[in-house]
Amino acid sequence: MKVTKKDKRRLTVLICIFVPLLTIFVSNMFSYWSSIFTNVKEKKELEEKYVSILEREELLKSEILKLQDEEYIARYAREKYLYSKAGELIIKID
Repeated sequence: MKVTKKDKRRLTVLICIFVPLLTIFVSNMFSYWSSIFTNVKEKKELEEKYVSILEREELLKSEILKLQDEEYIARYAREKYLYSKAGELIIKID
């Protein structure tokens, strides 16, 4: 089979068309993969932040339950603010 000048020209034209298209396609794919990677990383960070917020919420809920107990409030005030009961002596040791 003999390759003619016309066939070489067609091949050259096809290469001139498909190489830029392929280059554009690959560059767009790289851009999409980059944004996907960034989004996955951000999602992971937000999930970790969400878990820490849920843990903080549980801690605050337990603190609310404790603060509804009068004995706990009295003990907390005595320890934190050095209040005392009648007849009680407070000695602070460093």
